[in-house]
Amino acid sequence: MIAIVLFGKPGAGKGTQAEFLKEKYNLTHISTGDVFRYNLKNDTDLGKQARVYMDNGELVPDELTINMLKAEVEKNMDKAGFLFDGFPRTIPQANALDAFLKSINLDVTATIGLEANDDILVARILERGKTSGRADDQDEAKIRTRYEEYNEKTAPLIEFYKTQDKYYAVDGIGTIAEITERLSNIIDKL
Repeated sequence: MIAIVLFGKPGAGKGTQAEFLKEKYNLTHISTGDVFRYNLKNDTDLGKQARVYMDNGELVPDELTINMLKAEVEKNMDKAGFLFDGFPRTIPQANALDAFLKSINLDVTATIGLEANDDILVARILERGKTSGRADDQDEAKIRTRYEEYNEKTAPLIEFYKTQDKYYAVDGIGTIAEITERLSNIIDKL
């Protein structure tokens, strides 16, 4: 069983690529955003707990986020592995993920980073914003603020995983098929 973290700035194509990779490798795609939406929509105990923080304009604590991910992993143990998208975002979250995976005799197999120039990604998100309905996909200033947060909080994970020899960079610019092939070349060697 493998556990891959798909990594990259907003607009890098993580969600798009995850759809192809989960089918090709029989992986469970665990998107933090999807997990949150599911728990909130279905008013689960975890969703109710998260809503309290969100209604107060606060970030949901890492422990609660990890508990949501644990529930997803535990109900999908029949797959060949997991593809984490949008988590971890910080080193404390990476440590929490490592601790959880160890508890089920798994490790992060690899972290694959989709890398691309910010200006190209901003243009990509603005284009996506024309159909996504997401307000944060339609405002360049908000997009660039998301990148600042990424650089401050998430980018340190690159070094975190490099020191474990688990970080692989992939050029995130090209056709969807070209990028899928680049990702597959790495996964096939794991």
